[in-house]
Amino acid sequence: MGTAAGGKAYFQRGSLFWFTVITLSFGYYTWAVFWPQSIPYQSLGPLGLFTQYLVDHHHSLLHSGYWLAWLIHVGESLYAMVLCKG
Repeated sequence: MGTAAGGKAYFQRGSLFWFTVITLSFGYYTWAVFWPQSIPYQSLGPLGLFTQYLVDHHHSLLHSGYWLAWLIHVGESLYAMVLCKG
């Protein structure tokens, strides 16, 4: 980890909480896009009902949004690699 002029670190490790939330959310999104028939909608309460609505009425939008999210994440990681290379 590098240090700035004031002795403060300018790279910080991400929070385990956010890593977990993002991983579980993206996993659920993947599940809803590729295997929607296996989701126990009634057991998930309001989240299940909302997911079932999206799958039933907007599945093509979910599918496109899924690949767009991957494209954005890959793009930002490549951009970060270019910025940190120098």
